[in-house]
Amino acid sequence: MKTIAVIGAGMMGRGIAQAGALAGYDVVLYDVADEILDTAVSRITISIDKGVTRGKTTAAVAEQAKAAFTATTSLAAAAQADLIIEAAPEKLALKRQIFAELDAAAPEHAIFASNTSSLSINVLAGACRRPDRVIGLHFFNPAHIMKLVELIPNEFTSDATLQTALGFVEKLGKTAVLCKDTPAFIVNRVARPFYGEALRLLGEGAADVETIDRLMKSIGFRMGPFELIDLVGSDVNFAVTQSVYEAYFHDPKYRPHPIQRRMVQSGRLGRKTGRGFYKDEG
Repeated sequence: MKTIAVIGAGMMGRGIAQAGALAGYDVVLYDVADEILDTAVSRITISIDKGVTRGKTTAAVAEQAKAAFTATTSLAAAAQADLIIEAAPEKLALKRQIFAELDAAAPEHAIFASNTSSLSINVLAGACRRPDRVIGLHFFNPAHIMKLVELIPNEFTSDATLQTALGFVEKLGKTAVLCKDTPAFIVNRVARPFYGEALRLLGEGAADVETIDRLMKSIGFRMGPFELIDLVGSDVNFAVTQSVYEAYFHDPKYRPHPIQRRMVQSGRLGRKTGRGFYKDEG
């Protein structure tokens, strides 16, 4: 496997693409507009250069990684890669449409993966004529730094596909954990109550954002729940919460909070917009 394609040049897509390039793969980055791709490649370049400055990456590896990118607005062109990783917004209909189009254009040996954090891999695989070549590869933000990747086969995923995906994750220097295709898999199923209880405390006026985050970090968390929402994006956090809530037939412990909807509707999406629960001074 020499070439990977990443479908979606948002924060997660950029991180996955960067990790792939640094591991020696040729990377095709797809999105719907040239300006989105230009911004993405620029940000990836800056991030790779920061890795050199911090001593995390050698100059030679960095230059090779920066030269490994091809940007395209053609989904059919991106589909020619050996491994195609979908990192589109968390909308089932959109992801199924992308998978169907990729399946129609990709060579027979191609493997299709989704970075979904909560949607069923079986349902996504149902949009393809070769579900044995479909798997979930759920990275965590920032994808070029975080070591964990959830590996989620569907009921028809072949052992060859699973082993190829596992080898890819290991070549990136990451740790794979094998998950069943259950709603939200492992990490996001645990994370929903982490966010939800913090939002309820805030909504009830029990404590403010800074206090809740400080208390959670005092017991060992690297980031507080509101810092983490700002990093991931309020829009992504809300979409995943809604998806998990629906998947578990409105189990109260996964119920979204009105604060999440208000943050999204007001455009306070976190770091990506410069303002969320915190104001991003950078």
